[in-house]
Amino acid sequence: MPDPIPPQPTPVYSTAPYGFAPPPPPAPRRRRSTGFWVAVIGGSILGVVVLLGLLTWAAVRSIGNTETTGGSMGGGGDSIGVIEVSGVLLSAESLDTQLRKFGDDDDVKAIILHINSPGGGAAVSQELYNEVLRIRREKHKKIIASVESVGASGAYYIASACDRIYANDASVVGSIGVIMEWTQYGDLLKWAKLKPVVLHAGELKDAGDPSHDLTPKEQAYFQGLIDNMYAQFIHDVAMGRKVADDRIKPLATGQVWTGQQARALGLVDQSGGMRVALMDTAKDVGIKGEPAVKKPAKKKSGILAALTSNDTDELLPTPARLLNQAPGFYFLWK
Repeated sequence: MPDPIPPQPTPVYSTAPYGFAPPPPPAPRRRRSTGFWVAVIGGSILGVVVLLGLLTWAAVRSIGNTETTGGSMGGGGDSIGVIEVSGVLLSAESLDTQLRKFGDDDDVKAIILHINSPGGGAAVSQELYNEVLRIRREKHKKIIASVESVGASGAYYIASACDRIYANDASVVGSIGVIMEWTQYGDLLKWAKLKPVVLHAGELKDAGDPSHDLTPKEQAYFQGLIDNMYAQFIHDVAMGRKVADDRIKPLATGQVWTGQQARALGLVDQSGGMRVALMDTAKDVGIKGEPAVKKPAKKKSGILAALTSNDTDELLPTPARLLNQAPGFYFLWK
């Protein structure tokens, strides 16, 4: 016999259209307790307080803009100030400030410029060179240059103002020369069927405009400026190294040398890295044993630094800042 058919469930009929049952009503929303809202509001207030506290701490911390490491500060607080001169030098403001503060700090008995830079702007390099000479003359403090990997062009310009220059044998030193360059994009404008319109008074006012080729007169004009800066570079290095200009001029080919070669040419005083320079300098100024090292506080970076900075350019670049990227004259090794 065939298996019996199991009983089927009784169908449910509805008066709703198409015969389907309506969905069950939604469950009533549970009301949040007063304690929940107190916790949310209290947590938000606490978060704001913590953020304000961090901003205040960062602002106060920025007032103390030096940090001291190593050595013993018991003997009258004598220390060696160390300033990092690194990267392409496009502004003298920060390094100028650090030099002045260490120059005015009676606890700092000498200053070491720890250099790792290919140079930078011509006027920037010259300004720092003159500040080094001023502090040596007015504050009677030794300033020593210690070249790490690179101390070229404008960076060497600054180093030449120091009492002594240290460099590793494999350091790159020299590049006494001036460079000016930009990209000429006139042909690109022609291809795009764009035509620049420039109104000016003065024959050479738009000299160097990258939308057109240099005329012979413009080229002679710029070469005259470069030659003048080149002569200044040679003279200042010679004065810093206490030799005649004629001694430096044959070396001012724009080329670089190793630290070992530069020492033989009289561009470097002594072989050795930062440690050698530090210990020799401490001994020269009468600091016994391991010297305390005072450094400018590291510049803060990130969102918090931008929020606590007085410089709005950190957040929003301005047209003036963009214009500062224009071509200029450089003591730069490339």
